[in-house]
Amino acid sequence: MPPEFRTEDAPPYGTVEQVSPLVRRVVARNPSKFTYHGTGTFIVGPASGGQVAIVDAGPADDDHVAAVLRAVDGQQVTHLLVTHTHPDHSPATAAVAKATGATTFGFGPHPPEAIAAHDERVRRALEKGEEPESEDGEGAGDRDFVPDVVVADGDVLDGDGFAFEALHTPGHISNHLCFALREEATTFTGDHVMGWSTTVVPAPDGDLNHYLANLRRLLDRPEATYRPTHGPAITDPVPYVRALIEHREMRDHQIAAALAEGPRDIPSIVDELYVGLHEDLHKAAGASVYAHLVAMQRAGRAVAEPKDDADDWKADWRLS
Repeated sequence: MPPEFRTEDAPPYGTVEQVSPLVRRVVARNPSKFTYHGTGTFIVGPASGGQVAIVDAGPADDDHVAAVLRAVDGQQVTHLLVTHTHPDHSPATAAVAKATGATTFGFGPHPPEAIAAHDERVRRALEKGEEPESEDGEGAGDRDFVPDVVVADGDVLDGDGFAFEALHTPGHISNHLCFALREEATTFTGDHVMGWSTTVVPAPDGDLNHYLANLRRLLDRPEATYRPTHGPAITDPVPYVRALIEHREMRDHQIAAALAEGPRDIPSIVDELYVGLHEDLHKAAGASVYAHLVAMQRAGRAVAEPKDDADDWKADWRLS
């Protein structure tokens, strides 16, 4: 069984919400099956005057950028923190930085392996006369973002009245960061941990082995609240993260059992393991199964036997 997910009502788009003494949120109007109600941009610092930081400026949406800038009117934005470079998280950073003069912080630009994998899927789709679409729903990512300051694991980013510890948490994507706010024992988890859904791990750049290792790493952290970029806060993070790990381990056992019966392709595994899943979510489920298979392959536990188009996504897989 999946973890017990957290839900919330659709937020008032474009309106600033005070969600804790130091933190406000503005949600972009980009709801989808991958973003829940939309991207939550967090503003950390006093509600008026003084210096603030912004976490995940959000998608390239003029209305959202305007709402974020209204929320910090009369304040100095000193830090623009980017958890990762998927298109619902980082593209608005450039416009907000230009308007405020703030410094941008991130692990690095969109990884070449993720771009290459996306472009290859698009090429195959066009050759077959199909609509280009990413199986994981993340698209090609934000290729334009390059941080002013490259942040490494363990770096501390100090501001006036706030300090963040950066945690490099590859898995969902190799350049993913979480930011732990010391003043409120809170971690901004981006897409690494979300309360409304499990996280898509889009292989090959997304790596399930790394993802699980970085979930386990959080179990020893002191933060009592997680604020994902999508959806509500998680106020019981340790048991929730344990449940996420157990769910992925269960799925690994199920996939291994399916392969033990003989070579299988991803669609057949999805049909077996995701009974009753809406058809619109089959590609996302397939991306999850593919992530598990690639993780098993990297651990020497599974082998892909490509079909005529030499595409691992449509290969037959077997235990090694």
